[in-house]
Amino acid sequence: MLALAITLGFVMIGLAILLNVWRLFAGPTRGDRILALDTMVINSIALIVLFGINEGTTMYFESALLFAMVGFVGTVAYAKFLLRGDIVE
Repeated sequence: MLALAITLGFVMIGLAILLNVWRLFAGPTRGDRILALDTMVINSIALIVLFGINEGTTMYFESALLFAMVGFVGTVAYAKFLLRGDIVE
């Protein structure tokens, strides 16, 4: 039963990532594209964690945490660039 849930989770997260890629390329504004990238990072973190559960090891949880920190910094940098036109003042 757990294997079925994990497989279904992989399919649903994969579909969510494909929809994020569509929004990334079809987004009418730069804000929509930044939001699509941030959501793609969150879905990628979920995919990494789900893969860690599937493999039964905790190594992937640490990499998901690192990816979350890098994704957060990237989103803040994109948003700051969008608002001010410069990242470092």
